[in-house]
Formats: sequence, structure tokens, C-alpha cells
Amino acid sequence: MFIGLFETLKRAGVPVSLRELLDLHALVERGVVFADMESFYHLARTVMVKDERYFDRFDRAFAAWSEGLESLEGAIEALIPDDWLRREFVNQLSEEEKAKIDSLGGLEALIETFKQRLAEQKERHAGGSKWIGTGGTSPFGAYGYNPEGMRIGQEGSRHRRAVKVWDERRFRDYDDSLELGTRNLKMALRRLRKFARQGARAEFDVDATIRETARDAGLLNVQMRPERHNAVKVLLFLDVGGSMDDHVRLCEELFSAARSEFKHLDYVYFHNCLYESVWKSNRRRQSDRLPTEELLRTFGPDYQVIVVGDAAMSPYEITHPGGSVEHVNEEPGGVWLERLTRHFPKLVWLNPTPAHTWQYTYSTGLVRELVGERMYPLSVEGLERAMRELAR
Repeated sequence: MFIGLFETLKRAGVPVSLRELLDLHALVERGVVFADMESFYHLARTVMVKDERYFDRFDRAFAAWSEGLESLEGAIEALIPDDWLRREFVNQLSEEEKAKIDSLGGLEALIETFKQRLAEQKERHAGGSKWIGTGGTSPFGAYGYNPEGMRIGQEGSRHRRAVKVWDERRFRDYDDSLELGTRNLKMALRRLRKFARQGARAEFDVDATIRETARDAGLLNVQMRPERHNAVKVLLFLDVGGSMDDHVRLCEELFSAARSEFKHLDYVYFHNCLYESVWKSNRRRQSDRLPTEELLRTFGPDYQVIVVGDAAMSPYEITHPGGSVEHVNEEPGGVWLERLTRHFPKLVWLNPTPAHTWQYTYSTGLVRELVGERMYPLSVEGLERAMRELAR
């Protein structure tokens, strides 16, 4: 029954086996879920995915597989329960956004109009100002323009004006298992290598064994030694969400390379600018945060710090209390950046946008000044320069 989903997951790189497929069949046959696409999605993800790093790959593969549902009407009805719509809309809209949709008669009117047009529409539609489709100026659909609409089925933002993005993916953790298309990033990171032998004696030492055996008049005396590891300690700060969505692939390549090159690697996420807290998992970023003060106490000045972000934000996020787009911050982001640079003398900022565009974003200039001009483009050449800076 779910061979298509199984094959789609395999193509997407999700490690699934026939065991998980059979388990999913058994649970569905027992009636654990019935006629509810959202419940089936959660069940399938629980059964098929054994490592949370693959949740985002599963989401993309499941979305591609579910596009094969027989009718648009049936698919939308299964995927958009009324109570979910209203709850999510109310929770996620700001006061300004709530005021925007008043032009369509309010939230209830927007949802009801969407459902009515969905029921009336019998075929694919492109252009125009009414139907759900592509292009045009309808408030419902993809690849068109409307100042306050509902985006459905569009990959990525174009105008960044939608009141609600129906199928927008939440912030996701960068995938550290991604296989790089080029080895250049790894080679650049190797400039930070500083090898040391630490830990348990788990490696056979040929030279010491020969020396000790000769010393014992030919009686074999096997010697072991600790494995040789890169002793450099690295702390990554990763900007995620918003404009950083355009650079996910590049950041994943860097993250994957760093995980393979450094034994002592820790990482945290932030959004736009550093504030009083950071987080380890984007799925739990609202409920499980790490105070930045605690992070500065935990990691000593001997850590090499790499901050990855495009530094594109409102200048108020850096210069004013309350300037954050997500919460009311008591202290400006710039204060926290200064604390970070004072605590970690070995720090660089990697920017995934081309260096020639930095002059057009005022916030980028502010961040460059706060990190002592140690901002480098996230390219192979820029990364090599950054590693030379950290290795000084």
C-alpha cells in the first residue's frame, strides 16, 4: 500500500528498511489512524525515521509523495483541519498582520472564502484574481502577487508578503550527514588542525612495541597508545530561518565538513542576532533554550568560535532594546555580540552572501564593526582566510 512512500523516502536519502514499511502497514491495518492525513503523517514519521536529523528529508519526501493524492479537494480537506487552521493562524499572526487581513473581512472570512473557492474550483488555474492557482493576483495560491494572501504550494518566498504560508517549513536543524559535492571546504577547515593523543590506549604502537620487545631480550611486549585526534575545540553559532533559508545548502555543507573534521565541536542556533538565549534544536527552540550567560560560563576562551549568518536584519535588532523580531529583548543584540567577542578572542563571522553586497545592508556594517572586521564570505577563499585568522 505504501510502496510509493517507501521508494520516495529512499530516493530522498532517508535510511528506511522493509522492517519499518511492514510496521507501518501493521499499524494502519490495526486502525491506529484512519482517514486523517495529518495523523498518518505523524505515525509514518514516528515509524520510518529513527534519527531526528532526517525529519526534514522525511517532510520533503512525504510532501512529494502526497502530491499524488487523487483529488485536490480530498487532499486539502485531509491536510487542513478547521481547528488547526484557526489555532495556527491566531498563534502566529502579529497584531500588524491581523490588521492586514481585515481587508478581506477578517480571519474567518479569509478561511471561508478559501474553502468556498476550493469547492467551486474543478481544475488547475493559472493567472487571474479569484481562483486558487499559480500567477495572477488571487490571495490564494503560488507564484503571483497579492499584498495579503495565503501562499500554497510555492517553494520559497518571492515577495515575502504572504499573511500565512500554508506549506512553509519550520526552522530546521542543519543536516550534518550531508555528503559534500566538493572537498574544498574540508581542506580549508583543516588549517585549524592541532593534533594530540588523548584518551584510552586503543591504537597499536609499532615503534614502541619494537623498542620494548628489544629491551626485554626478544620477549614480545605489545604497546598501545591513544588515538591521534584534532585537539582544536570549535563552537559554532548558526543563524537559521528568515533570509538564511536562501543559504541552507551552503550552511549544511559547512556544518557537515565541520562535524567530520573536529572531534571537539559544539553548536547552537540563533535568529538574526545574538540575544540572551540560544538553542540546540529548532523543533524545541521555544521551550528548550540555553541562556547565553550560561553558554559563556560553560565554554572557555580556548574555544575557536565561528559565527555563520548573513547579518541582514533591521538595525534596531542590534542597537535597541526590544528590537528583536521574535521577542522583546531587554538588551540590544550589539551588547551580546560585544560580550561574545570579549570572551572568545579567537572568533570569526562567516557570511554566506557575496562580499560585494555587504555595503548595501546597514546591519552588516554594524556587525562587521562589532566583530572587529573579522567577517569573511562563506566561500572556499573566504573560509581559508578565516581559518588563518583563527590559527594566528
